[in-house]
Amino acid sequence: MSGSGRKRLGRGLEALLGPTTVAEAQAEGALRQVPVDSIQPNPYQPRQVFDESALSELADSMERSGLLQPVVTRPSGDGTYELVAGERRWRAAQRLGWKEIGAVVREVDDRTLLTLALVENLQRDALSPIDEARGYQRLIDEFAVSQGEVGELVGRDRSTVANALRLLKLPAAVQQLVHTGALSTGHARALLALSDAGAIEQLARAAVKEELSVRDVEEKVRGGRAAQRRPRKARGEKAADPEVRRVEDALRRRLQTDVRVVPRGNSGRVTLNYYSHDDLARIMEIILGEPYEG
Repeated sequence: MSGSGRKRLGRGLEALLGPTTVAEAQAEGALRQVPVDSIQPNPYQPRQVFDESALSELADSMERSGLLQPVVTRPSGDGTYELVAGERRWRAAQRLGWKEIGAVVREVDDRTLLTLALVENLQRDALSPIDEARGYQRLIDEFAVSQGEVGELVGRDRSTVANALRLLKLPAAVQQLVHTGALSTGHARALLALSDAGAIEQLARAAVKEELSVRDVEEKVRGGRAAQRRPRKARGEKAADPEVRRVEDALRRRLQTDVRVVPRGNSGRVTLNYYSHDDLARIMEIILGEPYEG
């Protein structure tokens, strides 16, 4: 794929996939009615589990209003097709017993197929952190691209890709806890500071059972005891209000690390945590907007 193709993918699906509504596809003459049973799932689909209640809601919506957005397929020979995008719509059509579904047919290669599946899920239906990391790793392994190229393909910073891939260093049982949401990515990054897989798994299970916060896990990783209650506020520090929590959450999402904001009147303090020299370099790269060589 050319460099311009990567940029289009980074900006979104529409530039490569063309019309995004049935009406647009009809107007451009790109809409086909394809037999539902002639379509096979995307073999590169990064999502491992589809939420049943969400599929039921989508099926109800499609039954009431019809198909508003076509699926995108590629021909696979013998009159059959592989999905490029729109697997939830295709599954909902199966539930409704539809014989045909509106589709746009595109010629795309395997790498584009995997990339589009990742982009669609990241932009429209948030993947679990583990599914996201596995998708990145598959691009790297199967198509010999670098972390930076993966970032260009899916519209993410290289550091974001690198940080996601670190989750795959966790033991399988701990990855599953992150995948299901029992553990947050903040917990996972704190656990990665441990080198022993057994210790990581033990602490991960304790964190779930005891409902430990990220700071509690960080303290245990450093060898201390997790606090049983929140420490008393220092003189002059205000309790976190909803606005402060929103700021903390926004910074956590952007920097992908634990953040604490302590307001003091019109000023305050922001504390960022990092878990290795590489993690610090990653955070610096995000803040500075360029690789940190320090």
